[in-house]
Amino acid sequence: MIDLVRVINDPAYDRWRSMVASTGGCAHPIHLAGESTVVDTTTGEVLHSYTTADEPSGHLLVACGNRRASVCPACSRVYQADAFQLIRAGLSGGKGVPDTVSTHPRAFVTLTAPSFGPVHTRRERGGTVRACRPRARDKLCPHGDPVGCHARHEEGDDRLGQPLCAECYDYTGAVLWQAHAGALWHRFTLEVRRTLAAEAGLSRREFGRRVRVSFAEVAEYHRRGLVHFHAVVRLDGPGGGAEPPPDWADHDLLTRAIAPAVRRVRVTSPHSGLGRWDLVWGDQLDIRPILLDPDAAGLSERAVASYIAKYATKGAEASGTVYHRLSCPACKGRGRLGLAASCGRCRGTGLKPGLHLDALPVTEHARRMIRTCWELGARPEFTALRLRPWAHMLGFRGHFSSKSQRYSTTFGDLRDLRARYRAAEARERHGLPALDDATTLTLGHWRFAGTGYTPGEAVLAEHIRQRVFLARAIAAEREDG
Repeated sequence: MIDLVRVINDPAYDRWRSMVASTGGCAHPIHLAGESTVVDTTTGEVLHSYTTADEPSGHLLVACGNRRASVCPACSRVYQADAFQLIRAGLSGGKGVPDTVSTHPRAFVTLTAPSFGPVHTRRERGGTVRACRPRARDKLCPHGDPVGCHARHEEGDDRLGQPLCAECYDYTGAVLWQAHAGALWHRFTLEVRRTLAAEAGLSRREFGRRVRVSFAEVAEYHRRGLVHFHAVVRLDGPGGGAEPPPDWADHDLLTRAIAPAVRRVRVTSPHSGLGRWDLVWGDQLDIRPILLDPDAAGLSERAVASYIAKYATKGAEASGTVYHRLSCPACKGRGRLGLAASCGRCRGTGLKPGLHLDALPVTEHARRMIRTCWELGARPEFTALRLRPWAHMLGFRGHFSSKSQRYSTTFGDLRDLRARYRAAEARERHGLPALDDATTLTLGHWRFAGTGYTPGEAVLAEHIRQRVFLARAIAAEREDG
């Protein structure tokens, strides 16, 4: 309360509030110190200059840009909007993609992880919640735990995603699958091209000359701690989204090729004294065509873009783990530096100083997966998997969101476009002339000066964020209206 009063009564409060609002109410803004100068390259005239030395606080606040909703709701909302625009552009056109792309064959595909042991789940049919795993009540597993569960779990039940018996659950297989999930996705993109070529009766080279396969995907953590992939798969002409595919490359060919391609994908784990695992996709596979008519037996473009964008801001913490790294930054979790006996910073544990795996605020299932990552990461045959640095992600080290080169625009282009728009808006607001990129040059020198808020600032920043969200929601409703 004392810090809150201090911030409000500070003479620089209005300027601070303006900077927080410009970040959208970022929860962990970055503090920068430095200056920038805009110069006319033809005359050498300084058109505009700015320095944080003129700011009451001596620094400038900029948004952290974190995509995770659990870390920064403000920045994650921007990332979600960008993800929506990126996916939608590849389905409907826009952002440099012609609207004729909407006539191309497209499918929405969900690839899942296999089962590594029964877990508690919420089953619903016809609006009625059914028993979790209705098995014989007196049947027990080899470790003495019931093999079934007759509970009807509520949405927020802490047991959801947790194994019925942790000793029966294959934690080693689960972690190794997670560590190879990115490789499985890559293999799928190759295999679906091979299968499409075979279905079309062409060689892979000849098929590639006539059809380009474009992808956009997002990885989503489920409560059992394993990722699923939601993807858009699109058929284009050889030039990408601006060129239609041949008439024979239709929706039927696309949907017919995906299932056998998924079944053929296989990655083998490194050889180990623990054994070898053949890592494959799960049996649950969902393939739905994306159609222009939302009333047809498929999905609408907007529904797909909204669905993928929603999961783009969902992190591993949704499965009960933490979002920050656990490994020692000096030794990267190895517990030693070079030929030294042990790392002096972590004293050979590989953990960040002060951390202990048993004290982490995670679910017991997540703790077992983290500990499995830690134990496997100590084995030389799994060094390349970097399991300890990615233990907080339960072994997954792939990209949460990715796309093929010609699918649509990029996140970088969207950020650059937004930055240009806001800069032009700011120049107009301050009565400054518009700048010609061809004849002007911006010179800047910046250094990191800190991050975050004081307790009082955090309270006020959250209030500002809510006001910004409300204003944007009202503006969106007016546009839809």
